[in-house]
Amino acid sequence: MNSTSFKDLVTQNRSCRRFDNSYKIDESALKDLVELARNCASGANKQPLKYVICRDEQKNEAIFSCLGWAAYLKDWNGPEKEERPAAYIVILGDHSISDNFFCDHGISAQTILLGARTIGLGGCMFGSINIKALKEHLNIGEQLEPKLVLALGKPVEDIRLDVVGEDGDIKYWRDENKVHHVPKRKLDDIIIGSW
Repeated sequence: MNSTSFKDLVTQNRSCRRFDNSYKIDESALKDLVELARNCASGANKQPLKYVICRDEQKNEAIFSCLGWAAYLKDWNGPEKEERPAAYIVILGDHSISDNFFCDHGISAQTILLGARTIGLGGCMFGSINIKALKEHLNIGEQLEPKLVLALGKPVEDIRLDVVGEDGDIKYWRDENKVHHVPKRKLDDIIIGSW
């Protein structure tokens, strides 16, 4: 893969929050995505992450109820039923292996989401989780700590990258046509040194 196509992949990998819920994702596709994460770097090579994959409609509803959807969109509590994710991958840290997960779950989540884009899926990474309720709904053992939840599905959302304006506002927003705008800082604003 050349650098231009990888740049396109990264640019297209936006946080998607609206999906075609009628599109079902095969369990094998979800396992393939976890396989990508399994091969990622891990601090001290401890590999303390575990995963729950879910395609079941009832369990999906339970997971949905545990997530905080789009904090900047104050008048939106998440997608309607027909636009909810078709699947979830829950990333867990296993305390029986290590109590320090470093940034392993972030590396894993980004790898899974990039992999999802290559097969036409979109996703959203959630750190705003009702952990107690999620553990109860999924019968997650005491030694396992939910770190991130990935919502996955066939995207129906139009997402555009904008340049952060003069006011410096980085809050994403939706216009009257439901286009989701994501302001990004300029490259010159984030590189603070170059020798």
